[in-house]
Amino acid sequence: ESKMGELPLDINIQEPRWDQRTFLGRARHFFTVTDPRNLLLSGAQLEASRNIVQNYRAGIVTPGLTEDQLWRAKYVYDSAFHPDTGEKVVLIGRMSAQVPMNMTITGCMLIFYRKTPTVVFWQWLNQSFNAVVNYSNRSGDAPITVRQLGMAYVSATTGAVATALGLKSLTKHLPPLVGRFVPFAAVAAANCINIPLMRQRELQVGIPVTNEQGQRLGHSVAAAKKGIFQVVISRICMAIPAMAIPPVIMDTLEKKDFLKRRPWLGAPLQMGLVGFCLVFATPLCCALFPQRSSIHVSRLEPELRAQIQEQNPSIEVVYYNKGL
Repeated sequence: ESKMGELPLDINIQEPRWDQRTFLGRARHFFTVTDPRNLLLSGAQLEASRNIVQNYRAGIVTPGLTEDQLWRAKYVYDSAFHPDTGEKVVLIGRMSAQVPMNMTITGCMLIFYRKTPTVVFWQWLNQSFNAVVNYSNRSGDAPITVRQLGMAYVSATTGAVATALGLKSLTKHLPPLVGRFVPFAAVAAANCINIPLMRQRELQVGIPVTNEQGQRLGHSVAAAKKGIFQVVISRICMAIPAMAIPPVIMDTLEKKDFLKRRPWLGAPLQMGLVGFCLVFATPLCCALFPQRSSIHVSRLEPELRAQIQEQNPSIEVVYYNKGL
């Protein structure tokens, strides 16, 4: 028997607070997850949230806790600790660091796009940051080896730098605005290399597919391909607003007297524009596809399809976690 006003123990804090089958629910979830203000929380605040969540899962309600406070604690806990290992994620690898880190790196890529050494440096830094994020948010089911990580990192960096320098030399004779889009092309190319390589194990052995109730039915490479493709698309979409809108605005502004008289304003202005785009683009593009995606049984590998149809002939759709 619980005392008056105490929280019931049946709130499912394993799942997000909002309905993940709708775009709006997913967007609200990711706005909370990527909130940069979570970076400012002290170690003590993180520990307090961890205690609330772990106690609640163990059936102990912290006295006087409201439902809002419980959800807040869950999101703070999720923002800083790895879901599978439970260890604290390094600060720059957290989802809440995405916006400020990407704002700085993307801003610098867009500002220093003219000289080869700076192009190489910022593309390299961006891929190094990506490697930290991908490692920090890896799925606990298919641990990636350090060798695979290193390979993905080197390949993505080489791909990004090669794309950036190759396009940079091609755009010499084109209007200046075209040159401003080179960093975006390089980032898009790197994403297409980096993510499949980081998750190559899933492409070899497949990822678990489940029925609606969450029971595992087997492993599927087809589902892994679809999940990875969705992640590549959402990562590229995430970069589009921040890397495509500011260059157009800056190109227009730099022709105006206002900026010609105050050239020092260019860089901070561009950073601000990038940050503004990222605050919205990051959560909205994470929300494009449901975290728990589905795939038609008819699109699975023949062996797995036969196995599922034999055991559960009524199942038409299976589910999988697409990763981030």
